[in-house]
Amino acid sequence: MTDKEQYKVHQEPFYQAQGKEVALYEAAYRSRLPVMVKGPTGCGKSRFVEYMAWKLGKPLITVACNEDMTASDLVGRYLLEANGTRWLDGPLTTAARIGAICYLDEIVEARQDTTVVIHPLTDHRRTLPLDKKGELIQAHPDFQLVISYNPGYQSLMKDLKQS
Repeated sequence: MTDKEQYKVHQEPFYQAQGKEVALYEAAYRSRLPVMVKGPTGCGKSRFVEYMAWKLGKPLITVACNEDMTASDLVGRYLLEANGTRWLDGPLTTAARIGAICYLDEIVEARQDTTVVIHPLTDHRRTLPLDKKGELIQAHPDFQLVISYNPGYQSLMKDLKQS
């Protein structure tokens, strides 16, 4: 199974559209724009993203953000092995390389220093710097970043750049 195949949503998830969100998401995807999904707990944000990945036939890599998550958890790290070290891509790096939709669920739960790594992926550069490797990844043309959060965390949202 290829990297892409293991992340594909193979069965249609149930999703009942509430308005024009499906068309809006498709337009954002075609334009290679990042998407922010906002709504209360349990309203279907994750299901919507899963449904859109299925509908578009794209791999989906979901990350449940939390306050202990580090930038290395997102981009990757060196692992010690018997014969030295080897690099292991994190979920964000994997998504950028293979052209997956990377869904950062509850992004405001992540530490500020962690969320900074997503900024160059959200603008015209669409790049991911891997400082530990001295590598700059150009995101695959099919890559898309999706973030979500619950209302009530707006005071934390001002720490995220508008991009």
